[in-house]
Amino acid sequence: MRLKVLLPTEILVDETVSKVSAEAENGSFCLLPRHIDFVAALVPGLLSFITAAGREIFLAVDEGILVKRGEQVLVSTRNAVLGPDLGMLKQMVDAQYRVLDERERMARSAVAKLEANFVRRFIEMEKH
Repeated sequence: MRLKVLLPTEILVDETVSKVSAEAENGSFCLLPRHIDFVAALVPGLLSFITAAGREIFLAVDEGILVKRGEQVLVSTRNAVLGPDLGMLKQMVDAQYRVLDERERMARSAVAKLEANFVRRFIEMEKH
C-alpha cells in the first residue's frame, strides 16, 4: 500500500507500507493491503504504520479523514507529529502544543488590543 499523510502545508509521509492502524470515532482499526476500500473520520490520537522494511512508525494526529482506495491510503489532517518511538513522540507533541498555546495566547492578546483600540476610536468619534 502507499500511505500519504497530508497536512495543509506539506506531505508529511509518502511511503510504501504493509499495515496502517488508526483511531476513528467508533474505535481503532487496522488496514492491510487487501482490505476493502474504506473511509474513516479520525479522532485525535495515534496512527501507526509498518514500513516496507518492517519498521513501525508512530504519528500523533489531529482530527482528520482517512481514505483507502485500492493500494492508496490518504490521510488528511490539520496537524500531525512524526516520532521515532512513543516516548519521543509524547515529548514532541508536548513541545508543539506549548508553542501552539503560546501563539494562541499572543493572538488573543493582539485581538484584545485591536478591540480596545476600536472601542476607544469609536468613543472618540462619538464625542466629535
